[in-house]
Amino acid sequence: MKKFDRIEVLKDFIGSPEDFKDVSVKRPSWNEYFMILAKMAATRSTCLSRPAGAVLVRDKQLLSTGYNGSMPGIAHCSDEGYCFRRGSGAGDAGKYDSCRSGHAEANALAQAAKNGINVNGASTYVTLYPCYVCTKLLVQAGIKKVYYEYEYRSVDPERDKLWEEALKQAGLEIEKVEISDDALAKTMISLLSPTSWRRELQSDGKPTGKIENIHGNTKK
Repeated sequence: MKKFDRIEVLKDFIGSPEDFKDVSVKRPSWNEYFMILAKMAATRSTCLSRPAGAVLVRDKQLLSTGYNGSMPGIAHCSDEGYCFRRGSGAGDAGKYDSCRSGHAEANALAQAAKNGINVNGASTYVTLYPCYVCTKLLVQAGIKKVYYEYEYRSVDPERDKLWEEALKQAGLEIEKVEISDDALAKTMISLLSPTSWRRELQSDGKPTGKIENIHGNTKK
């Protein structure tokens, strides 16, 4: 990938000092915060088709994370450069019989089980609406609510509808989470810059909307 100047990209998100001052004092909501963590988990995904991430949360505490990828010891599609399931000739209807990746929700549950973490009564934040298989796992594990970012929307809309109905019939609460522009901008600022750059403050403690880099030069 072509290298880019982080400072130049950062300017697009900071805008004017007033814009930065406005964003800097805002915090993502709890739902945005945990969905952002789920999206970060998805960056570890090795699936070439639908990278996904999931986190398990109870009482605003992170319990476990997961992303979709191959079982330990099995080659990753991202390393090999092609989808194993499609390469095997398996169609969409039987994809779970050929796909070697575990889903994000399943892996989050597996990590919790491996570490002896009780997830009964917890919620999950997932970047993609759960499939039928993961819905059954979530219900059996005692998950009470599913927060999702995107609908599944496969080539089989009737099946997608069945999965949605299964989640509702199982008694799980369901809520779609949309991350605001402010929360995204603040996240990008944190990712693109040294997270703890010193911010310039006025004598009364209020931010000016400027930040200083590690050499002490003020940036607008």
